Amino acid sequence: MENNTEPLQTPVSDFAPASHSSEKKLIISLIALVATLSTGLLALLFVVPYYGFGRISPYLPTVMGVITALVCAAVLFSLGLLIVVVALGRDVPFSRTIRSVALKVLLPVLVGVGKLAGIKREQVQHAFVAVNNELVLAHCRNGSPPRSILLLMPHCLQNSDCKVKITYRVENCKRCGKCRIKDLLELTEKYGVGLAVATGGTIARRIVLERRPDLIIAVACERDLTSGIQDTSPLPVYGIFNQRPFGPCFNTQVSIDRVESVLKEMCALQNAEVNKI
Repeated sequence: MENNTEPLQTPVSDFAPASHSSEKKLIISLIALVATLSTGLLALLFVVPYYGFGRISPYLPTVMGVITALVCAAVLFSLGLLIVVVALGRDVPFSRTIRSVALKVLLPVLVGVGKLAGIKREQVQHAFVAVNNELVLAHCRNGSPPRSILLLMPHCLQNSDCKVKITYRVENCKRCGKCRIKDLLELTEKYGVGLAVATGGTIARRIVLERRPDLIIAVACERDLTSGIQDTSPLPVYGIFNQRPFGPCFNTQVSIDRVESVLKEMCALQNAEVNKI
């Protein structure tokens, strides 16, 4: 039978990410700026009503000063520890808790502060996901390697002309080679991992709850990937941005080499753990 499959076009990202070092510097700079603004705000919240405190009780200004100083110290310590984690790219005490808090609380703040500094939202998201990935890998290397891994892919990876429904059963794929689903299925067989395709965040969250993997390797656009990483925290998610040569949500692509490189490292960690026993 003649193969009419056309070669895939060279993927071009909508946004070219910077190097890991520049991404780290960006996140560290934004965290430092947030720390400065937070300290100033806490000081302002204390100074403005300071003289009114004295009218209530002569001891109240001192009490409020101590409380403000403690809160300020806690904020600076947390942000400082996060800077250390980002700079070192490795686990430190409380790093998992810090990562969870950063994902749920700090990312929107960093995006807002970055906007004030003239930095694009996508640039902050790329830097944040890159740092998250490094921390996820550090956690896997220094802790227990993941026993179960799930590749979570967006439905837009499937060729738009394909009539096969793979959302709930990716094994239905005919492996014609017109999209990356075929390559991803081959990776699942090679490394013994799971693969799921989701049409949106709701289905993706349901898949995660049903399968409960130890690690997710997720592919999506900036908005969906960052929100997905936030929603699944504290479950570690290694994020890979999709490539959109034809525009958003249409015949998108993913670097198979990038996915496989993460799988190779996880398998190496699993083998090393087995050899210890």
